[in-house]
Amino acid sequence: MMTGAQYLASLQDGRTVFLDGARVHDVTTDAGLGQSARIVARGYDALHRPGPDARNPVFTIPRTAEELRARCELLTKHDVTLSLSAVAMALLTSSTELTHADPAAGERIQHWFDDCATRDVRFAELITDAKGDRMLAPSQQDDPDLYVRVVDRDSTGVVIRGAKFHTTAGPIVHELVVLPTKRMKPGEEQYAIACAVPADTPGVIQITSSHHARHGHPRDKPISAKLAIPDSMVVFDDVHVPYERVFLDGDVARSAVIAHSLGLWERLSGVAHMAHLGDQLAGMAQLVAEANGTAGISHIKDKIADIVIYATMTHACLEAALANSEVGADGMLLPSELYTNAGKLHAANHYAVMVRHLHDIAGGTIATAPSFADLANPETGAFVEKYLRGAKGVSADERLALFHAIRNMTADEWGGREAVSWLQSGGGLFAQRTVTRNHYDMAHAKATARALMEPIDD
Repeated sequence: MMTGAQYLASLQDGRTVFLDGARVHDVTTDAGLGQSARIVARGYDALHRPGPDARNPVFTIPRTAEELRARCELLTKHDVTLSLSAVAMALLTSSTELTHADPAAGERIQHWFDDCATRDVRFAELITDAKGDRMLAPSQQDDPDLYVRVVDRDSTGVVIRGAKFHTTAGPIVHELVVLPTKRMKPGEEQYAIACAVPADTPGVIQITSSHHARHGHPRDKPISAKLAIPDSMVVFDDVHVPYERVFLDGDVARSAVIAHSLGLWERLSGVAHMAHLGDQLAGMAQLVAEANGTAGISHIKDKIADIVIYATMTHACLEAALANSEVGADGMLLPSELYTNAGKLHAANHYAVMVRHLHDIAGGTIATAPSFADLANPETGAFVEKYLRGAKGVSADERLALFHAIRNMTADEWGGREAVSWLQSGGGLFAQRTVTRNHYDMAHAKATARALMEPIDD
């Protein structure tokens, strides 16, 4: 297993990364990307175990309910790069079906997974293409590169061209895992490509957005300082991928298999994270109500109760997804499709309302609060201390901490990014609604309805 220092050193590989219009020659020393890399490094140190046989628990294949639960708990305790291991679980889940068309696919996936576990690397999932006109199929676009495709091949591998969006952690991981964004049709074989590409491969260009704390007192951004991870648009400018790293190549019939599997694992991670997030929202709402002296007001209590119910229902869906898990073809334990998708849909669909409740409870000072630097300034500190204190015994320091945490969590650059992420991650609400309906036992529901209509047999 790598230490944090070894992880940081592993990123100094000459990868091509741009941020804010400038080339970043070393992501570990950049003000923003370096901050994110150090977040991941702390996770490496927290999980590190010495010895040649040590293995990061994120690479454990869940085969029991306890192992599946442990995986969910692991993901909520560390940075998001561990959650991105969903793409590895998706490949393993898809392996059996992909092998039907390509007997070597399963071996390649397993070899790649074992190699990643041995090297203790992190990966990013690359699934969303540029798409161009969303009403047109890949083969109908005026530019054929708007979906990642194979443009050439030789005896050693394929050459891919195109771009993938929304690549969370792309600049600070080791492996970029490319998947088809949807089921391709006959005639679109060039777009049916799944492969793993090292981040430092020639021709891979990452154009990055960062949500780190760019200025102000460190305590003004307490959450993004712990969690902010960059996103990137990854361009493949005629990138060669060896066949041993290619998992799907031209098989349009199975081009959606991995994406569907990824949706399941990513949504399970989402439910686990949002259950934890629900607890954080409830706790923050109660704390700020107490600090403001409004915790006893009826409409405040009602809003906090709504957040509590939201958190409880999300936890319940997570528990149901784990309790109703099923064994897959290869012995891996898979969470329930029904409860995983229903839980993610519930949590994402109602998140904005819970944030609105929190804002209403906290008040406008979440947007206008002075900086902690103003509290520390001898010229202004006394005024901030005098006028920002709250209910009896609540200092200005405590209220400022609450206001800045809520703003950072829900209302600034990082909070806005998170709101979009919770909504869109795992394929968006429509996809989750569709999968939930497809896995619901409608035949049973119809039978219960018909039973109500049966006449009483006297």
